[in-house]
Amino acid sequence: MYWLGALSFVAAVQAQGFSMNMLRFGCSQAVIDRIDPLVEPGMLPSSHVHQVVGGNAFNATMPSGPNADISKLATCTSCSFSEDFSNYWTANVYFRARNGTYKRVPQMVNDQIGAANAGITVYYTAPGPKTVTAFKPGFRMFSGDSSRRTSPGFGKNMQSCFRCYTGANFGGNTYAPCQDPQRDTETFPKQPCPGGIRSSVIFPICWDGKNLDSPSHTEHIAHPVSGPAQFAVVGAQCPSSHPVKIPQVHYEIVWDTRQFNNKADWPTDGSQPFVLSNGDTTGYGQHGDYVFGWEGDRLQHAMDNRCFGPTCNGLKTQTFDKANQCTVKSVVNEDTDGWLEALPGMAEHPMKK
Repeated sequence: MYWLGALSFVAAVQAQGFSMNMLRFGCSQAVIDRIDPLVEPGMLPSSHVHQVVGGNAFNATMPSGPNADISKLATCTSCSFSEDFSNYWTANVYFRARNGTYKRVPQMVNDQIGAANAGITVYYTAPGPKTVTAFKPGFRMFSGDSSRRTSPGFGKNMQSCFRCYTGANFGGNTYAPCQDPQRDTETFPKQPCPGGIRSSVIFPICWDGKNLDSPSHTEHIAHPVSGPAQFAVVGAQCPSSHPVKIPQVHYEIVWDTRQFNNKADWPTDGSQPFVLSNGDTTGYGQHGDYVFGWEGDRLQHAMDNRCFGPTCNGLKTQTFDKANQCTVKSVVNEDTDGWLEALPGMAEHPMKK
């Protein structure tokens, strides 16, 4: 099973002399909407549709800076850790049918996380206790490049990838994302996937120690000097410009593509039929946005105390019956589901395919 794969990964890491902390928990879908308070703050509507999870303070404009404590603005969270009011969001995936229409691909719940309403599985990883500095109120960051259509050249250390699941229960695949070049690709799979498609988006692990954000939401964070590092467990050294090691944040989404596996519905030229909501048919433009919103020192506590998985001594959790009730009202009045003539926003903000 999928969770056993995670345990096997941790055991392998510990056998190499590392001690790893890893929160791994589910967040239900809070809203699907065309707003983006990080990249396009205040723009109504923004350029493309996002799926959003986390606290209900999410809006087209959100306060920033050291006094912007999102945890004090939200009244609920769709995540299983009830003290985490952060917001996590990504582009959606759509199916492009042979007749040129589009339909949103729903997310599939991770069967080892719980009865979440679609959403995202979130990871926070540290090499060991007291090895990372947790984010501060007002911290924001971005991973990926929405306009990218070619490989960034990270090789086996790719920071964004897809995995084609071969059957139920995630096809028996192991936990570690973007680590198997035989199964993990930077582009959408080119064949039908009987168990759906897993997306992974992984953030850098080094911070300049000063800025809570930056103009492109990436300059204040960096990869280690040796290049991108998976799970911050490899003893990676941060560059002098970004000397502070932070938790590695990782999003995991499983897209339920099973209803779209009939190749008779795929494009006549034989190309794969899936497209990100930003118009990207390659998958290279996969990206993730993050706004920190944990209460007080709760994330630092988790990173310092050998916490692993969906529970942590000293942290409060909630059932998904309650998490599923935390939603955000959609701001943009438009259809994002059903069969659509065009992707939402692409007529207004066309992007290269």
